[in-house]
Amino acid sequence: MTSNGGDPTDEGSVQGSAKLSGDPNYMTSLERGLTVIQAFSKQRHRLSISQISQKTGISRAAVRRCLYTLSHLGFVAAEDERYFVLRPKVLALGHAYLTSSPFASVSMPVLRHVTSVLNESSSIAVLDGADILYIARAPTSRIMTIELDVGSRLPAYCTSMGRVMLWQLSDDELEARLKMMRFLQYTANTLTTPDALKAELNKVSVQGFALIDQELGAGLRSVAIPIVNSRGVTVAATCVAVHESRVTVGDMKLKILPVLREAAQELSLLAG
Repeated sequence: MTSNGGDPTDEGSVQGSAKLSGDPNYMTSLERGLTVIQAFSKQRHRLSISQISQKTGISRAAVRRCLYTLSHLGFVAAEDERYFVLRPKVLALGHAYLTSSPFASVSMPVLRHVTSVLNESSSIAVLDGADILYIARAPTSRIMTIELDVGSRLPAYCTSMGRVMLWQLSDDELEARLKMMRFLQYTANTLTTPDALKAELNKVSVQGFALIDQELGAGLRSVAIPIVNSRGVTVAATCVAVHESRVTVGDMKLKILPVLREAAQELSLLAG
């Protein structure tokens, strides 16, 4: 199974446009172009104009103009007369952020230490809309049910790092994020309603960590801790992911969590 990031919708963009429609400095055309790019995903890497329009809420005529411009700029290409795909140049948009983030670079020794001690993959992600975005990762050679790398996105509602960051949001901020989410049933364990997620976030707030047991993929368990900077703001999260055949839920709490807590404290110092 590969990474299953929730498909982005245009709901947040539409709301943003409505709020800023009277702002002469707001470029609706730029917003539409970026929304069109975000319509593509690992699961749906080939899309037609009609599919993009349906997914984003942007008219087909506007989607066609966006694709025409993006094609000339080298960000998309037409596979045939109907379907479009992203081109490698689009990676430059995210690469600029990832390479300019000093925290991602300085955190790697900490992650490598965690991975070497536990012999399990460790990662850092930030909250981005309804998803988490991986900015640093120290993998092992073990085969996992989900393939991840820096730049990968996963839905925040059913990931441990997503939940420890959602827990830190104000009520208004959380409600705004919930409206962006598509609650998909990845496994029989997946929480698929806002109320169920809120109840789980209440547990996270009490225990100070989030533990996911096979909600995103069969056999996948993970535990996460928030990374808080010197101003008390949660800027990211760190987690360790394991396969259920190797590590029990009890061992996640007894053996992995103490190492992760120590790492989170160090990472918090690095976060400034």
